[in-house]
Amino acid sequence: MKQLLTNRQQELVALVEPLVPLFRERAAQHDRENSFPHDNYDDLRRAGLLNLSIPEELGGLGATQAEIIPVIERLAAADGATALAVNMHIVPLGQWAAVWRKDHDPRLERLLKQAASGELIWAAVTSEFGSPNLMYDARTRAMRVDGGFVVTGRKNFGTNTSVATHASTTARWDDPERGPQLLQLKISLKDPRVTVHSTWDMMGMRATQSNDLEFTDLFVPDEDVIHSFPVGHLDARVTETVFGWSQPAFAAVYTGIAVGAVDWARQQIKRRGLSDNARAQDALADAEILVETSRALLYRHTAQFGTPQYFAEFDLQEIVAHSALVKHVATKNAVEVFTRLIDVVGGAAYVRSLPFERAWRDVQAGLFMPVSTFAAHEFIAATSLGLEMAPTHGTLRTTPDQAMV
Repeated sequence: MKQLLTNRQQELVALVEPLVPLFRERAAQHDRENSFPHDNYDDLRRAGLLNLSIPEELGGLGATQAEIIPVIERLAAADGATALAVNMHIVPLGQWAAVWRKDHDPRLERLLKQAASGELIWAAVTSEFGSPNLMYDARTRAMRVDGGFVVTGRKNFGTNTSVATHASTTARWDDPERGPQLLQLKISLKDPRVTVHSTWDMMGMRATQSNDLEFTDLFVPDEDVIHSFPVGHLDARVTETVFGWSQPAFAAVYTGIAVGAVDWARQQIKRRGLSDNARAQDALADAEILVETSRALLYRHTAQFGTPQYFAEFDLQEIVAHSALVKHVATKNAVEVFTRLIDVVGGAAYVRSLPFERAWRDVQAGLFMPVSTFAAHEFIAATSLGLEMAPTHGTLRTTPDQAMV
């Protein structure tokens, strides 16, 4: 169904429209060859979309979270893998832009200007084997040395690392005075002590090439330690950036994949002369309802998140629960859209040469991406019951003079 977008949202989505047919055409080949869509990335760069979330005064388009969401959705309707990959660049930069607007940290300003000039492409790589990736802890270890840390460990699901120049990652440091700390680090992917292992051969989202990263005695200077907080805690800065931004962005990717499937199924209904068919109408209506339910949650989140009232009335656990709910509902709904539309497309859903089959595989990835279904249920239920999931650290910032503890 049509969306009522603001003039600004329409202007930004219009930047995507010329790319939609190109990305749709290329998607099957990249999926089949298990190859990263460098050609799509080049088109995104020329369209200015890699600078989408960078503040205008620093050389970007200055899009807010509410303006980024429909762009990601539109990209995903064309090619979910490309949307998920570029999401790992656009969204972290949006997080840091939001922080920069509050405190004008010169380190963040340099980072954002580098991205605006094309010198820096970002990836967020925190996932590890056997870990729920809730930013509580890391198996990757950091050892204190003069001027910084030496980091050793291995990460998986390194989405966007095929094209990124830098990444954020995490490592545990056992501080002898303060106890175990989780470090958020900026690293260069060109460092010879960073190895990319080509492990990505998955059922879906194949073109993301989310390969493993291994760090072998990687030196990270103090100036590239973005943030640190006690292990096992819910942290304010992580909550206001990572959770509050990543969860709706993931939701937008999978909602967009579902929208692409609905569009394709609608074309099949018309082509086959089934517009008056009650069974086809029933399945299509269910699919549209599921998509609009996801959109309603997404836009409620973007309207509220980050406002002074939101940060004043919700504690850290409530914010994580609300953010996880958006992603959880959207990914579940997206999978259900495909299930319902099989009643419309029938055996065509199983044909590898048709786009429905690829998108059906891609959409399954949303179910286990963080925050996973079980973890989302834990946060939602614990919050409803007034149970504490973890101790908290830091203070949410609503004005520039509120320094992060």
